[in-house]
Amino acid sequence: MRNKGSNLFKYITLLIITSLMIGPLLWMISTSLKEPSKTFTQFLPNPIRWANYAEVLGNSTFLKQYWNSIYISILVTLLVLLFSSMAGYAFARIKFMGRDVIFLLLLSVLMIPAEVTIIPLFLFMRELGLINTHLPLILLPTFGASGAFGIFLMRQFFIMIPKELEEAAIMDGCSKFKVYWRIMLPLSVPALSTLIIFTFLANWDEFLYPLIFINSRELMTLPIGLSLFTDETGTAWHHLMSATTLATIPLLIIFFFAQKKFIEGMTAGSIK
Repeated sequence: MRNKGSNLFKYITLLIITSLMIGPLLWMISTSLKEPSKTFTQFLPNPIRWANYAEVLGNSTFLKQYWNSIYISILVTLLVLLFSSMAGYAFARIKFMGRDVIFLLLLSVLMIPAEVTIIPLFLFMRELGLINTHLPLILLPTFGASGAFGIFLMRQFFIMIPKELEEAAIMDGCSKFKVYWRIMLPLSVPALSTLIIFTFLANWDEFLYPLIFINSRELMTLPIGLSLFTDETGTAWHHLMSATTLATIPLLIIFFFAQKKFIEGMTAGSIK
């Protein structure tokens, strides 16, 4: 009876926590299908208004912002995967002078808030003539916090791979690059999947860099674009929630296809 009571308490607690977390999501989807005048007067949409999505998708500026977010997030993710895996392998397996010191300096990037460096970065990008272009949104995450986190993650994963595999490949005539490409990368799929999710999510939700470096509406990304549904007349909640619902679709797709490897990557090392 004591165990049953304990389990019942756990289930009730989990149900309450789940309701608190999924409640805003359900309200978002529900509001995206409501009439504009019934946003706060009913929870379930009645009648269901699919025209909200048609009106949002009919906005060419929103579609451009959607495409900007997609291609920037994908490009940054690919670049982070490439450079982080190569650097992580170097820090884990190749001995060179100052390796540990350089790695500690690299980790210090993760301890510096983006707000501290945003002014010098803006001045630097202005001198290069890159303001109101997408290059700052691609280069800064790749060689900044996202890249540093990726290097740390990949290094820790590579360290756990038995050295005997690498030594056997070298005895067979593989160079360091071939060991990295043919041995290490295939074995690091769980870590790469984890890095894909974290990097894509971070860049998909990035708000500060687009706000600082982008002036044109056509070049803006979704986090900035969503704020444009609010103006001096108020917030168009039915359109904003429709656009936000559409903005969550790529995240769900990425997690759906990578969730198995993501869980493996998060639990790597917990079971020998």
